[in-house]
Amino acid sequence: MSENSPSVPPRWFVRTAWVVHRILNRLFGGRVLRKPVEGKWGMLVLRTTGRKSGETRQAILAYFDDGPDLVLMAMNGWANPEPAWWLNLQAHPEASVTLPDGTTRDVRARTSEGAEHDRLWRRWNTFNDADLDGYETIRGRQTAVVVLEPR
Repeated sequence: MSENSPSVPPRWFVRTAWVVHRILNRLFGGRVLRKPVEGKWGMLVLRTTGRKSGETRQAILAYFDDGPDLVLMAMNGWANPEPAWWLNLQAHPEASVTLPDGTTRDVRARTSEGAEHDRLWRRWNTFNDADLDGYETIRGRQTAVVVLEPR
């Protein structure tokens, strides 16, 4: 790897960030979420059903709007394995989200494929200075771009 190659943050850092996100969201009643605006992604709360436990699980995730749909990137701090929320959605695609304005929406998840995946992946690249293709190379597989459709 060259000096300019992306690097994955240490696992402890990613786990700490997740804990901090959840604490801040609880403390500030969701006000740490943000709506996507031109050139910046937003943050939402996703509630899934645990694939093994059947219990409700919650994750705070980056997203952007694509018409009526919400678009997520299934990454786990750019490391392996797949994020638990994505594994949960694959087992139980029905979920709900809380948006930055406080509204809750029922959604159904699906994986984007082909031309749609390429279009949405390019759009993710407009939001970051990060080398998303480089991070994907580190992971060793294509990163799922997840579409949440209203139901």
